[in-house]
Parts: sequence; C-alpha cells; structure tokens
Amino acid sequence: MKIYLDNCCFNRPFDNQTQIRIRLETEAKLKIQEEIRLGNFKLVWSYILDYENSRNPFRERKIRINAWRKYAFEDVQECFELLKKANFLNQKGFSKMDSLHIACAIISQSAYFLTTDDKVLKGSGMVNEIRIIDPTAFIREVIS
Repeated sequence: MKIYLDNCCFNRPFDNQTQIRIRLETEAKLKIQEEIRLGNFKLVWSYILDYENSRNPFRERKIRINAWRKYAFEDVQECFELLKKANFLNQKGFSKMDSLHIACAIISQSAYFLTTDDKVLKGSGMVNEIRIIDPTAFIREVIS
C-alpha cells in the first residue's frame, strides 16, 4: 500500500510534546515509519516535499526529514496533470502548498494522505480520490 506523508507529518516528532494529541500523533508517525522501513508500506515522496523541507529553518530537522527520501518507493515530479489537480484542489479551499501535496498523493495513486494539519483534515471530505487522515486514525484503521 502506497502512503504519502505531508511535511507536517514529518515534522510532528519535533513539535512540543506536552500536549497529548501531539504525543499520540508522534508515536503513531514513528510506528508508521517503522512499518515503512519493514516494507509494509510504500512511501511516496515528491518534489514539493523536497521544496518545503529545503525551506525548513532548522538544519537538524531538515537533514532528518530528508533522510526519509531514501525509503521512497516513488518520487513524484511536477507535470501538467498534477498542476491541474492542484489548481482544482486550491479552488476547493486548500492552500497552494497543501493542494500540491494532495495532488502528488493522488497522482501517485497513494491509498492514504497522512497529515497533522487541522485545516487539511477538516477539508478531507471534499476529496474523493484519496483517504486523508491523521497518523493516529491511520494506525487504528490500518494497523490494529
């Protein structure tokens, strides 16, 4: 099964862990990473993940997130179809960056788009081509 993790998801372990939701999402994300390493899920990477991570002001985070690129089963690059899909998603109310991430996941035919972004999660019902879900819900739905 192919899955796409957005930049928020990759950054979750670096967030302040004092809130229970953040700790749970971090643990779920770490379990998902373990499953990717074991080959149980196929990680999809994209040019937009590269771009967004390159703008990360924290060098250590940038390096650690970029290290996940080597586990990618597929690396999605910009194309007309992707930009068309992203523009459609943007018109539905997603930000440009989120639209590009979701479009990459759809174009790659990923089964799941994983995010910790509340705005994306709230808009998930507007997207039929892929299941948009947070890491803890993914664990409950797929792994348990």
